[in-house]
Amino acid sequence: MTNSPLESAGLRPRVDKALSGFLATQRAHLLEIDTALAEVADAVSAFVLGGGKRLRPAFAYWGFRGAGGADSDEVVAAVSALELVQASALIHDDLMDRSDTRRGEPSVHRRFELLHTAEGWRGAAAGFGDSAALLLGDLAMVWSDELLHSSGMALADLARARPVFDQMRTEVTVGQYLDVLTQATGDTSLERAGKVARFKSAKYTVERPLLLGAALAGGGPEVFASYAAFGLPLGEAFQMRDDVLGVYGDPAQTGKPAGDDLREGKRTYLVAAAYQAVDEATRQYLESALGDPALDDTGVERLRTIIREAGALAATESRIETLTTEALTALAEAPIEDEARTVLHALAEASTHRSV
Repeated sequence: MTNSPLESAGLRPRVDKALSGFLATQRAHLLEIDTALAEVADAVSAFVLGGGKRLRPAFAYWGFRGAGGADSDEVVAAVSALELVQASALIHDDLMDRSDTRRGEPSVHRRFELLHTAEGWRGAAAGFGDSAALLLGDLAMVWSDELLHSSGMALADLARARPVFDQMRTEVTVGQYLDVLTQATGDTSLERAGKVARFKSAKYTVERPLLLGAALAGGGPEVFASYAAFGLPLGEAFQMRDDVLGVYGDPAQTGKPAGDDLREGKRTYLVAAAYQAVDEATRQYLESALGDPALDDTGVERLRTIIREAGALAATESRIETLTTEALTALAEAPIEDEARTVLHALAEASTHRSV
């Protein structure tokens, strides 16, 4: 096995190749409609191919191999469809959060806002950017379907995988809504924070990709149960690590401005744990500062200090470790191929002990 679990079986470059070929074909189709759509094709390609950890295809591929599936370019193409689901979710997430950057580059709505301004077009540049991002996110989701079904996998395999793929896309969409709802209502309960993490990210990052791979391979119920027992706690730990990085991460590594999650008022497990631990006066300050888009660096640092001194950061790190241990225990007992078990163990460690 290579040093990085994401490189096992040469997977990452193979996923990139599948995505590049598919997006090149889509670009040609768009240009047949109108040459003005070159910017749309280029923006989606830049977003999809410009970065990302490729975790979801990796979990799906090794879920497939663990369930007895044989390696092929067709299965790599099929699991690569998950990157288009991820692109759709991130494009829409950036729009809803009013994020200016993604991976150190302008977010999609900002990219098209800048295009509008540069071309001197009519109307509001920001409105044009928002509309473009909404449509490009939708387009990426539509294309995820097309890539899965044009992957070359047998129709019987795709028929087994389809319900998992559909349920995953429903879950991530309603999870996004619950995230927006939680910010709007100011719900700071640990129960709500856990549910948002579970449906917005945890299930579609690890559990559903594993189950998609198992379905493509024709895995039995024991494999499905083991993947669920492994994937759900690991996905929650992954999201909690993401939440920690959203508050304490280095912008040079994360590609997003420091404290953005605090300015957006995200009610994560980290924030909910702080609410549970502080006194009423501090809770009122948290209520007023969280979600303030004008929060400056001093305000961000004050919130970080409050969260840390309340013990919320330590509690979140402890929860990450507990969930990871639970996941790895389930993996150790799973009735799957040993090579896949080894790689999935490494993927679990890489998912929860990371700085980006």
